[in-house]
Amino acid sequence: MATVTKKELIDQIADATDQKQVVVKRIVQSFLDGIIMELGRNNRLEFRDFGVFEVRHRRGHRAQNSKTLEPISVPAKRSVKFKAGRLMKAALHDNGEERN
Repeated sequence: MATVTKKELIDQIADATDQKQVVVKRIVQSFLDGIIMELGRNNRLEFRDFGVFEVRHRRGHRAQNSKTLEPISVPAKRSVKFKAGRLMKAALHDNGEERN
């Protein structure tokens, strides 16, 4: 499995659209900033067939330090959940990924 960086993705989009990398970079960064801003407002983002980003709220709880066995308090936090859409699921399945 290879890692694709934002720069590599920008290069691919620039080549595919015959746009300058600077323009594509600005658009991609604006898109990512928009996602972060909307999630920060607790909004759900739905991109049909691609997937859904939503904020999950986790309650605070008590836990135990596994080394010292000392009880600790874990604060409440927000996290982002992504659920793949129909086209992404199909692409993953078509690429030979086995389901467990």
